[in-house]
Amino acid sequence: MTDTSATETVAPKTVPAETVVTRFAPSPTGFLHIGGARTALFNWLYARARGGKMLLRIEDTDRARSTDAAIAAILDGLTWLGLDWDGDTVYQFSRVERHRQVVESLLASGGAYRCYASQAELDAMREKARAEGRTRLYDGLWRDRDPAEAPPGVQPVVRLKAPLDGETAIDDQVQGRVVWQNENLDDLVLLRSDGTPTYMLAVVVDDHDMGVTHVIRGDDHLTNAARQKQIYDALGWPVPTFAHIPLIHGPDGSKMSKRHGALGVDAYRAMGYLPAAMRNYLVRLGWSHGDQEIFTTEEMVAAFDLPQIGRSPARFDFAKLENLNGHYIRSTADGDLLAALDGLLPHLADGAALAARLTPDMRAKLLAAMPGLKERAKTLVDLIEQARFVFADRPIPLDDKARALLTADAKRVIAGLIGALAPVAPWTAEATEAAVRQFAETQGIKLGQVAQPLRAALTGRTTSPGIFDVLAALGKDECLGRLADQAGDHDLAPGPSTGTAPTPIS
Repeated sequence: MTDTSATETVAPKTVPAETVVTRFAPSPTGFLHIGGARTALFNWLYARARGGKMLLRIEDTDRARSTDAAIAAILDGLTWLGLDWDGDTVYQFSRVERHRQVVESLLASGGAYRCYASQAELDAMREKARAEGRTRLYDGLWRDRDPAEAPPGVQPVVRLKAPLDGETAIDDQVQGRVVWQNENLDDLVLLRSDGTPTYMLAVVVDDHDMGVTHVIRGDDHLTNAARQKQIYDALGWPVPTFAHIPLIHGPDGSKMSKRHGALGVDAYRAMGYLPAAMRNYLVRLGWSHGDQEIFTTEEMVAAFDLPQIGRSPARFDFAKLENLNGHYIRSTADGDLLAALDGLLPHLADGAALAARLTPDMRAKLLAAMPGLKERAKTLVDLIEQARFVFADRPIPLDDKARALLTADAKRVIAGLIGALAPVAPWTAEATEAAVRQFAETQGIKLGQVAQPLRAALTGRTTSPGIFDVLAALGKDECLGRLADQAGDHDLAPGPSTGTAPTPIS
């Protein structure tokens, strides 16, 4: 049985900076999921911190499931996250001949053999092994048998001649020392009967040929490390340093699912998360550096190391991600946020229509509104939703709360505000605030009783950035026009039935 208990955490190895090579090796059978993005980040940080290289290999040997769309999504996701890689992208399928050459060398050295077992024989072996409680399912039928005894017309697989006794061990930078008893490990298949290499073989050959020194990947590959080390040993190649990181679970501790956030990186982009916030959130999923929560990229690179990764699964928390993203939005320059919104619009249902409205004048208004908008937003989607009053055509649509607030009395206040605001120049937040305050004082009503209908008339909602920031952002002509749309025929003349000023708005 595999012994995955570790006696102690392995100390970080001292490796000359120029020799550190990591790799990210996704299978292009779907999107770049959040766990894969974290693995890529950890590889990227470890290499960058040591002046090394991170390579990218697309493991596309599963031709039936690998797609160009998935490859494009992986490349796009890494680029959006800011995780650049060194050199050309390696495509595993293109290296099939090299994989076969390595198997031929193993056959020649006696490290591998051809196995002609039929499916019926294999099934019988497995049934017997399971009945006897053994984990080694293949009984070595063709391990030392003369190939001259091979049945005619049967295309063999090629198996590794794995050690029968002793142990296979790795000193994992996260899991510690992990040991497997060789008696429990099969002679694994290296080449299938159709001549295609297996995943286990291809990974070893590619990592060796690419000069990979550190294999950082999910701990679902931990058992694979035993098989792969045996291949390295059979070939006489140096074994890379392994670091198997725990998987990401949902907030309830169960296996990650879509409801927990097991989505593609492209989905997080469409939900309005910033790449810097995603990097910061992902790096803290399983890795820690004291109590620090917020990291610049430079701080991450300087602090990151493998033994600081915990052995327990990390828990994904959408609320924490949103709060962190809100921090990054508030600390991002207004112009940079505007550029980020440009990148978001293609992912929104009405993004094309909004993009068409982003004239230079509209961009200026949006930029002017940005300080108030970003204080309340947790995502870029929040930001654009709050900014819709900037884009709105006149007469602007009113939500139910705004419509209910704009009573006849409120509209008479709006009409009076037009006269109070019309002379204001220059049109600034400070100048409009002074005019509105003076108007409220003259009418004998509280500022809030003026500001709320003013907000509803200008934004169509009862919540918005600071109302005087809204006035400044929209500009004088637009504001007076929107107020006129809502005031209609009302004015501040005495009310028809009472002969008094309008009733204050509650």
